[in-house]
Amino acid sequence: MKKIILTGILCAGLFFYTDAQTTIKPDSVLAIMNKAAHWQIGRFEAGQVKNAEIGWENAALFTGLIALKQLNNEKTYDRFLYDIGERHGWDMGPNRFFADDYCVAQMYTSMYLEHRDPKMIAKWKLLADSVVAKAYNESLKVVPNINHREWAWCDALYMGPTGLALLSQATGDEKYLNKADSLWWKTSAYLYDTTARLFYRDSRFFEQREQNGERIFWSRGNGWVIAGIAHMLDLMPHNFVHRRHFETQFKEMATKIASLQQADGSWHASLLDPTTYNQKETSGTGFFCFALAWGVNHGLLDKHTYLPVIDKAWQALITAVHPDGKLGYVQNVGSGPIKADFESTNTYGVGAFLLAGTEVYKLYK
Repeated sequence: MKKIILTGILCAGLFFYTDAQTTIKPDSVLAIMNKAAHWQIGRFEAGQVKNAEIGWENAALFTGLIALKQLNNEKTYDRFLYDIGERHGWDMGPNRFFADDYCVAQMYTSMYLEHRDPKMIAKWKLLADSVVAKAYNESLKVVPNINHREWAWCDALYMGPTGLALLSQATGDEKYLNKADSLWWKTSAYLYDTTARLFYRDSRFFEQREQNGERIFWSRGNGWVIAGIAHMLDLMPHNFVHRRHFETQFKEMATKIASLQQADGSWHASLLDPTTYNQKETSGTGFFCFALAWGVNHGLLDKHTYLPVIDKAWQALITAVHPDGKLGYVQNVGSGPIKADFESTNTYGVGAFLLAGTEVYKLYK
């Protein structure tokens, strides 16, 4: 009953919200995005980023920088991303069928679509051809190294499919998008709880519970997924065979996620236990803010219902930015909820922040 009341408040009680009530200005959105981006690039230049340069953590950052670059094509951003590609020969990580290790292909393919330099996607296309040819016939139950063979964890739905969909756009060959589609729905069938309308991180969490007795639905994990749906919808044709399935899952998750927003506009690390994890968490919040704003911008979500949620989420994000541009409250690397604080940061959180900002900017431009 409580959940029904919350959803009712979201869908009905906020109906009369108007654009005039917001204090968000596009120029201020772009300014704080640039500040966060420059701070993060400065950490690379100072050698203060500990993650593997083309690992998933930084690859998620690059997706945010690509989005920002489309709004503000600073030469600094293009040169930074180009230099990353050059240093690594436009190649992926060492585990060839591990989605985390080819997340960086999203940046390579986006750069190719702008610059049309074949070297940027040559190695990715060879690997993607192998992904297309692979059978993917194992169970997704967590066993040793299953993630190196299957998309057996929900994060993979951000890491893997967008790069494949982008490659279809780059080459005109829909086989890559088709493979991303089939693998998406295999993972979804296993990890998506149709009652909760949320994703488990992986099979280890099916029976686990939080301190309050609720099931464990990880904020960033679900952020990876709903952001991944938005990316996929951006890249698939309007007549694509399963487009309506993606739209339905997106709307289901959006409704549920909006109903779980906390009073300060954020989402905490554990979606159903915000008391144990009693601080905001900006990587999940960033992805949720991005996805909800994207949904409004693309006509999938009702503007009057979701604008208050988006505005509060953006305010929660910008109050986590330090004066020098560092983004705080980013949960550290993990496979489930972990507490974060004002000093906690990581590159994927900045990527989520930049994605959110690009859609908020468009919303009010």
